[in-house]
Amino acid sequence: MEYQETLKKLREEIDKIDKRLVELINKRAELAKQVGEVKKKHNLPIFVPSREKEIFDRLEKLNTGPLSNDVIKHIFREIISACRSIEENIKVAYLGPKATFTHQASLKYFGSSVEHIPVSTIKDVFEEIVKKKAHFGVVPVENTIEGVVNYTLDMFLDYDLKIIGEIILEISLHLMSINPDRSQIQRIYSHKFGIAECRDWILKNMPHAQLIEVESTAKAAEIAKDDYEAAAIASESAATVYGLHILERKIDKHLFNYTRFLVIGDEIPKPTGNDKTSFIFSVRNESGALYKALEPFYKNGINMTKIESRPSKKEAWDYIFFTDIEGHIEDEKIGKTLQELQKSVPFFKILGSYPRATEK
Repeated sequence: MEYQETLKKLREEIDKIDKRLVELINKRAELAKQVGEVKKKHNLPIFVPSREKEIFDRLEKLNTGPLSNDVIKHIFREIISACRSIEENIKVAYLGPKATFTHQASLKYFGSSVEHIPVSTIKDVFEEIVKKKAHFGVVPVENTIEGVVNYTLDMFLDYDLKIIGEIILEISLHLMSINPDRSQIQRIYSHKFGIAECRDWILKNMPHAQLIEVESTAKAAEIAKDDYEAAAIASESAATVYGLHILERKIDKHLFNYTRFLVIGDEIPKPTGNDKTSFIFSVRNESGALYKALEPFYKNGINMTKIESRPSKKEAWDYIFFTDIEGHIEDEKIGKTLQELQKSVPFFKILGSYPRATEK
Protein backbone atom coordinates (compact mmCIF):
# COMPACT_ATOMS: atom_id res chain seq x y z
CA MET A 1 0.00 0.00 0.00
CA GLU A 2 1.09 3.56 -0.70
CA TYR A 3 1.09 4.71 2.95
CA GLN A 4 3.38 1.79 3.91
CA GLU A 5 5.97 2.93 1.36
CA THR A 6 5.71 6.50 2.71
CA LEU A 7 6.23 5.25 6.29
CA LYS A 8 9.20 3.17 5.20
CA LYS A 9 10.91 6.18 3.59
CA LEU A 10 10.23 8.42 6.62
CA ARG A 11 11.59 5.78 9.01
CA GLU A 12 14.70 5.37 6.88
CA GLU A 13 15.29 9.14 7.18
CA ILE A 14 14.82 8.93 10.96
CA ASP A 15 17.32 6.04 11.12
CA LYS A 16 19.89 8.14 9.22
CA ILE A 17 19.36 11.07 11.59
CA ASP A 18 19.66 8.78 14.64
CA LYS A 19 22.96 7.45 13.30
CA ARG A 20 24.25 10.99 12.87
CA LEU A 21 23.00 12.00 16.33
CA VAL A 22 24.88 9.14 17.98
CA GLU A 23 28.06 10.15 16.14
CA LEU A 24 27.67 13.81 17.15
CA ILE A 25 26.83 13.05 20.80
CA ASN A 26 29.93 10.86 21.09
CA LYS A 27 31.99 13.58 19.42
CA ARG A 28 30.65 16.04 21.98
CA ALA A 29 31.52 13.60 24.78
CA GLU A 30 35.08 13.30 23.47
CA LEU A 31 35.46 17.09 23.45
CA ALA A 32 33.99 17.25 26.98
CA LYS A 33 36.60 14.71 28.07
CA GLN A 34 39.36 16.94 26.70
CA VAL A 35 37.82 19.95 28.48
CA GLY A 36 37.86 17.94 31.70
CA GLU A 37 41.56 17.13 31.28
CA VAL A 38 42.37 20.83 30.86
CA LYS A 39 40.30 21.69 33.94
CA LYS A 40 42.02 19.08 36.08
CA LYS A 41 45.46 20.18 34.88
CA HIS A 42 44.74 23.76 35.95
CA ASN A 43 42.69 22.86 39.04
CA LEU A 44 39.46 24.32 37.63
CA PRO A 45 35.94 23.26 38.70
CA ILE A 46 34.23 20.61 36.57
CA PHE A 47 30.73 21.99 37.06
CA VAL A 48 30.36 25.65 36.03
CA PRO A 49 26.78 26.96 36.39
CA SER A 50 27.45 30.11 34.36
CA ARG A 51 28.72 28.02 31.42
CA GLU A 52 25.67 25.75 31.49
CA LYS A 53 23.32 28.74 31.54
CA GLU A 54 25.19 30.15 28.55
CA ILE A 55 24.60 26.87 26.68
CA PHE A 56 20.88 26.78 27.47
CA ASP A 57 20.40 30.44 26.54
CA ARG A 58 22.06 29.80 23.20
CA LEU A 59 19.95 26.68 22.57
CA GLU A 60 16.75 28.67 23.17
CA LYS A 61 17.82 31.18 20.53
CA LEU A 62 18.69 28.39 18.08
CA ASN A 63 15.46 26.45 18.60
CA THR A 64 12.87 26.99 15.86
CA GLY A 65 10.52 24.13 16.85
CA PRO A 66 8.43 22.08 16.71
CA LEU A 67 9.96 21.01 20.04
CA SER A 68 9.45 23.54 22.85
CA ASN A 69 12.38 25.20 24.64
CA ASP A 70 11.56 23.17 27.76
CA VAL A 71 11.83 19.91 25.85
CA ILE A 72 15.08 20.98 24.18
CA LYS A 73 16.47 21.95 27.58
CA HIS A 74 15.49 18.60 29.08
CA ILE A 75 17.16 16.67 26.25
CA PHE A 76 20.36 18.68 26.45
CA ARG A 77 20.37 18.54 30.25
CA GLU A 78 20.80 14.78 29.96
CA ILE A 79 23.37 15.07 27.17
CA ILE A 80 25.40 17.57 29.21
CA SER A 81 25.04 15.46 32.35
CA ALA A 82 26.28 12.36 30.51
CA CYS A 83 29.21 14.24 28.95
CA ARG A 84 30.13 15.78 32.30
CA SER A 85 30.20 12.33 33.91
CA ILE A 86 33.14 11.50 31.62
CA GLU A 87 35.03 14.45 33.10
CA GLU A 88 34.34 13.49 36.74
CA ASN A 89 31.89 11.52 38.88
CA ILE A 90 29.95 14.40 40.46
CA LYS A 91 28.16 13.60 43.72
CA VAL A 92 25.04 15.53 44.75
CA ALA A 93 23.46 15.17 48.20
CA TYR A 94 19.76 15.92 48.51
CA LEU A 95 17.04 15.74 51.14
CA GLY A 96 15.73 12.22 50.60
CA PRO A 97 14.36 9.70 50.24
CA LYS A 98 14.51 8.82 46.56
CA ALA A 99 11.60 10.06 44.39
CA THR A 100 10.76 13.07 46.57
CA PHE A 101 10.36 16.53 45.06
CA THR A 102 13.88 17.43 46.21
CA HIS A 103 15.17 14.42 44.27
CA GLN A 104 13.17 15.61 41.27
CA ALA A 105 14.71 19.09 41.62
CA SER A 106 18.20 17.58 41.78
CA LEU A 107 17.55 15.59 38.60
CA LYS A 108 16.18 18.68 36.89
CA TYR A 109 19.31 20.69 37.67
CA PHE A 110 22.10 18.13 37.30
CA GLY A 111 20.57 15.46 35.06
CA SER A 112 20.61 11.74 35.81
CA SER A 113 24.27 11.04 35.01
CA VAL A 114 25.55 12.22 38.37
CA GLU A 115 25.53 10.33 41.66
CA HIS A 116 22.46 11.53 43.56
CA ILE A 117 22.86 10.79 47.29
CA PRO A 118 19.72 10.84 49.47
CA VAL A 119 20.23 11.93 53.09
CA SER A 120 17.83 12.14 56.02
CA THR A 121 17.96 15.82 57.00
CA ILE A 122 18.76 19.24 55.58
CA LYS A 123 21.70 19.44 57.97
CA ASP A 124 23.05 16.19 56.50
CA VAL A 125 23.09 17.80 53.04
CA PHE A 126 25.38 20.54 54.36
CA GLU A 127 27.49 18.00 56.27
CA GLU A 128 28.05 15.82 53.18
CA ILE A 129 29.60 18.78 51.35
CA VAL A 130 31.71 19.93 54.32
CA LYS A 131 33.04 16.39 54.77
CA LYS A 132 33.83 16.19 51.01
CA LYS A 133 31.47 13.26 50.55
CA ALA A 134 29.48 15.29 48.00
CA HIS A 135 30.39 18.11 45.65
CA PHE A 136 27.00 19.82 45.81
CA GLY A 137 23.70 19.69 47.65
CA VAL A 138 20.03 20.44 46.93
CA VAL A 139 17.66 21.68 49.66
CA PRO A 140 14.16 23.22 49.68
CA VAL A 141 13.99 26.85 50.81
CA GLU A 142 10.45 28.12 50.17
CA ASN A 143 7.05 27.16 48.82
CA THR A 144 4.36 29.42 47.41
CA ILE A 145 1.75 27.81 49.68
CA GLU A 146 3.65 26.87 52.86
CA GLY A 147 6.20 29.72 52.93
CA VAL A 148 9.90 29.48 53.83
CA VAL A 149 11.76 26.41 55.10
CA ASN A 150 13.23 28.03 58.20
CA TYR A 151 15.60 25.15 58.95
CA THR A 152 17.36 25.66 55.62
CA LEU A 153 17.87 29.36 56.36
CA ASP A 154 19.24 28.54 59.81
CA MET A 155 21.87 26.21 58.31
CA PHE A 156 23.52 29.13 56.51
CA LEU A 157 24.34 30.63 59.90
CA ASP A 158 26.21 27.48 60.91
CA TYR A 159 27.95 26.51 57.66
CA ASP A 160 30.21 28.51 55.36
CA LEU A 161 28.79 27.13 52.12
CA LYS A 162 27.58 29.11 49.11
CA ILE A 163 24.43 29.10 47.03
CA ILE A 164 25.50 28.31 43.46
CA GLY A 165 22.09 27.92 41.84
CA GLU A 166 18.34 27.65 42.29
CA ILE A 167 15.54 25.48 40.90
CA ILE A 168 11.87 26.43 40.68
CA LEU A 169 9.77 23.28 40.57
CA GLU A 170 6.03 23.02 40.10
CA ILE A 171 4.57 20.78 42.79
CA SER A 172 1.97 18.54 41.20
CA LEU A 173 0.50 15.57 43.02
CA HIS A 174 -0.85 12.58 41.11
CA LEU A 175 -2.83 9.47 42.02
CA MET A 176 -0.83 6.36 41.12
CA SER A 177 -0.99 2.61 41.58
CA ILE A 178 0.41 -0.68 40.36
CA ASN A 179 -3.23 -1.42 39.49
CA PRO A 180 -4.44 0.38 36.33
CA ASP A 181 -8.10 0.06 37.43
CA ARG A 182 -9.03 2.93 39.76
CA SER A 183 -12.33 1.29 40.76
CA GLN A 184 -10.42 -1.45 42.61
CA ILE A 185 -8.50 0.95 44.88
CA GLN A 186 -9.42 0.65 48.57
CA ARG A 187 -6.54 2.51 50.27
CA ILE A 188 -4.65 5.71 49.44
CA TYR A 189 -1.26 6.46 51.03
CA SER A 190 0.54 9.80 51.21
CA HIS A 191 2.27 12.34 53.43
CA LYS A 192 -0.15 14.35 55.58
CA PHE A 193 0.37 17.46 53.42
CA GLY A 194 -0.31 15.43 50.27
CA ILE A 195 -3.56 14.14 51.74
CA ALA A 196 -4.58 17.65 52.83
CA GLU A 197 -3.84 19.02 49.34
CA CYS A 198 -5.87 16.30 47.61
CA ARG A 199 -8.67 15.64 50.11
CA ASP A 200 -11.29 17.59 48.10
CA TRP A 201 -10.63 15.54 44.96
CA ILE A 202 -10.63 12.25 46.89
CA LEU A 203 -13.91 12.99 48.69
CA LYS A 204 -15.55 13.86 45.38
CA ASN A 205 -14.16 11.03 43.27
CA MET A 206 -13.16 8.22 45.66
CA PRO A 207 -15.12 8.73 48.90
CA HIS A 208 -14.93 5.02 49.78
CA ALA A 209 -11.09 4.98 49.89
CA GLN A 210 -9.28 4.82 53.24
CA LEU A 211 -6.68 7.60 53.66
CA ILE A 212 -3.44 6.51 55.35
CA GLU A 213 -0.65 8.92 56.37
CA VAL A 214 3.01 7.91 55.91
CA GLU A 215 6.29 9.80 56.33
CA SER A 216 6.68 10.92 52.70
CA THR A 217 5.05 10.79 49.28
CA ALA A 218 7.95 8.61 48.13
CA LYS A 219 7.23 6.10 50.92
CA ALA A 220 3.59 6.08 49.82
CA ALA A 221 4.64 5.12 46.28
CA GLU A 222 6.94 2.42 47.64
CA ILE A 223 4.05 0.88 49.62
CA ALA A 224 1.65 1.13 46.69
CA LYS A 225 3.90 -0.83 44.35
CA ASP A 226 3.35 -3.97 46.48
CA ASP A 227 -0.38 -3.55 47.16
CA TYR A 228 -2.79 -4.12 44.25
CA GLU A 229 -5.68 -2.48 46.14
CA ALA A 230 -3.66 0.60 47.14
CA ALA A 231 -2.77 3.89 45.48
CA ALA A 232 -0.37 6.67 46.40
CA ILE A 233 -0.50 10.43 46.11
CA ALA A 234 2.98 11.39 44.97
CA SER A 235 5.12 13.04 42.30
CA GLU A 236 5.57 11.93 38.70
CA SER A 237 9.15 10.92 39.48
CA ALA A 238 7.82 8.54 42.17
CA ALA A 239 5.65 6.86 39.54
CA THR A 240 8.71 6.42 37.33
CA VAL A 241 10.97 5.11 40.11
CA TYR A 242 8.43 2.59 41.45
CA GLY A 243 6.82 1.60 38.15
CA LEU A 244 3.30 2.85 38.92
CA HIS A 245 0.46 3.83 36.60
CA ILE A 246 -0.66 7.45 36.98
CA LEU A 247 -4.43 7.03 37.37
CA GLU A 248 -5.22 10.74 37.64
CA ARG A 249 -2.97 13.75 37.13
CA LYS A 250 -2.82 16.94 39.19
CA ILE A 251 -5.37 16.20 41.90
CA ASP A 252 -4.04 18.78 44.39
CA LYS A 253 -6.24 21.81 45.02
CA HIS A 254 -3.69 24.59 44.39
CA LEU A 255 -3.13 25.46 40.74
CA PHE A 256 -0.01 27.56 41.40
CA ASN A 257 2.09 25.53 43.81
CA TYR A 258 5.83 25.98 43.33
CA THR A 259 8.83 25.20 45.52
CA ARG A 260 12.18 26.95 45.26
CA PHE A 261 15.23 24.77 45.89
CA LEU A 262 18.79 25.96 46.46
CA VAL A 263 21.90 24.31 45.05
CA ILE A 264 24.80 24.66 47.49
CA GLY A 265 28.54 24.21 47.04
CA ASP A 266 31.91 25.70 47.91
CA GLU A 267 32.46 28.49 45.37
CA ILE A 268 30.46 31.40 43.93
CA PRO A 269 30.00 30.99 40.15
CA LYS A 270 30.86 33.72 37.66
CA PRO A 271 28.19 36.22 36.52
CA THR A 272 25.87 35.35 33.64
CA GLY A 273 24.03 38.67 33.20
CA ASN A 274 20.86 37.31 34.82
CA ASP A 275 21.85 36.58 38.39
CA LYS A 276 20.66 36.79 41.95
CA THR A 277 22.66 37.52 45.11
CA SER A 278 21.66 36.24 48.55
CA PHE A 279 23.04 37.48 51.87
CA ILE A 280 22.20 37.74 55.56
CA PHE A 281 22.64 40.65 57.95
CA SER A 282 21.52 41.91 61.32
CA VAL A 283 20.80 45.44 62.56
CA ARG A 284 21.22 47.21 65.85
CA ASN A 285 18.19 47.24 68.13
CA GLU A 286 17.35 50.91 67.61
CA SER A 287 14.70 53.01 65.89
CA GLY A 288 14.96 53.11 62.07
CA ALA A 289 17.90 50.66 61.95
CA LEU A 290 16.42 48.47 59.19
CA TYR A 291 15.41 51.49 57.11
CA LYS A 292 18.94 52.93 57.34
CA ALA A 293 20.50 49.57 56.43
CA LEU A 294 18.36 49.18 53.30
CA GLU A 295 18.60 52.79 52.12
CA PRO A 296 21.66 52.15 49.86
CA PHE A 297 19.60 49.66 47.80
CA TYR A 298 16.96 52.28 47.09
CA LYS A 299 19.59 54.93 46.43
CA ASN A 300 21.46 52.73 43.94
CA GLY A 301 18.34 51.37 42.21
CA ILE A 302 18.83 47.73 43.21
CA ASN A 303 15.75 45.50 43.19
CA MET A 304 15.29 43.49 46.37
CA THR A 305 13.23 40.39 45.57
CA LYS A 306 13.00 38.93 49.07
CA ILE A 307 13.68 39.72 52.72
CA GLU A 308 12.86 37.26 55.49
CA SER A 309 13.55 37.71 59.21
CA ARG A 310 14.60 34.93 61.59
CA PRO A 311 15.52 35.03 65.30
CA SER A 312 19.31 35.08 65.69
CA LYS A 313 19.04 32.66 68.66
CA LYS A 314 21.74 34.68 70.43
CA GLU A 315 19.72 37.37 72.14
CA ALA A 316 16.02 37.93 72.81
CA TRP A 317 14.35 39.98 70.05
CA ASP A 318 17.52 39.94 67.96
CA TYR A 319 16.86 39.10 64.29
CA ILE A 320 18.80 38.05 61.19
CA PHE A 321 17.50 39.13 57.76
CA PHE A 322 17.81 36.76 54.80
CA THR A 323 17.76 38.80 51.61
CA ASP A 324 17.77 38.28 47.82
CA ILE A 325 18.57 41.00 45.29
CA GLU A 326 18.90 41.07 41.52
CA GLY A 327 22.47 41.11 40.19
CA HIS A 328 25.86 39.52 40.88
CA ILE A 329 28.35 40.44 43.57
CA GLU A 330 30.95 41.11 40.85
CA ASP A 331 28.69 43.84 39.39
CA GLU A 332 30.23 47.15 40.43
CA LYS A 333 26.94 48.63 41.66
CA ILE A 334 26.06 45.50 43.66
CA GLY A 335 29.51 45.25 45.22
CA LYS A 336 29.51 48.93 46.21
CA THR A 337 26.04 48.72 47.78
CA LEU A 338 26.87 45.61 49.77
CA GLN A 339 30.02 47.28 51.08
CA GLU A 340 27.89 50.18 52.28
CA LEU A 341 25.55 47.76 54.03
CA GLN A 342 28.41 45.83 55.63
CA LYS A 343 29.86 49.00 57.15
CA SER A 344 26.55 49.96 58.77
CA VAL A 345 25.46 46.67 60.36
CA PRO A 346 26.91 44.50 63.15
CA PHE A 347 26.72 41.25 61.12
CA PHE A 348 26.86 40.57 57.37
CA LYS A 349 27.49 37.42 55.31
CA ILE A 350 27.29 36.70 51.59
CA LEU A 351 25.47 33.44 50.86
CA GLY A 352 26.04 33.40 47.12
CA SER A 353 25.66 34.95 43.68
CA TYR A 354 24.22 32.55 41.13
CA PRO A 355 22.23 32.23 37.87
CA ARG A 356 18.62 33.15 38.39
CA ALA A 357 16.03 30.48 37.62
CA THR A 358 13.90 31.83 34.79
CA GLU A 359 11.47 28.94 34.36
CA LYS A 360 8.79 27.34 36.49
